[in-house]
Amino acid sequence: MELKQVTPAPGGEERDEAPRCEFLHLHTDRVRQVREMLPDEDRLIDLSELYRIFGDSTRIKILYVLFESELCVCDIAALLGMTVSAISHQLRILRGAKLVDYRREGKTVFYALADDHVRTILGQGMDHISEND
Repeated sequence: MELKQVTPAPGGEERDEAPRCEFLHLHTDRVRQVREMLPDEDRLIDLSELYRIFGDSTRIKILYVLFESELCVCDIAALLGMTVSAISHQLRILRGAKLVDYRREGKTVFYALADDHVRTILGQGMDHISEND
């Protein structure tokens, strides 16, 4: 592996910064290999947008109740103590991101997680935050 020194960095670690090398250098083989594996910019932006959807606690609550059971908008609103209008607005965003889907049964519309990927993302997230409990 080839090491290439770039510029010296100040020694010591600052309290509010992550630990870092004592001098700046490139591992050019690794950098080249990783660069070749990176998805294109549009894919990374799409992924960022997906995670942005998960950044809202109301949407996470909706996804989590749908993780447990298929429900109609009225049920979700009652569970979360919110208005039907507010839940409908969030469901529209979640549908746009292909995270939830719905089915109609007579006059009732039931929502559910769109697929197992969404279930996996939620499950893995809960596992991750529960690791140190």
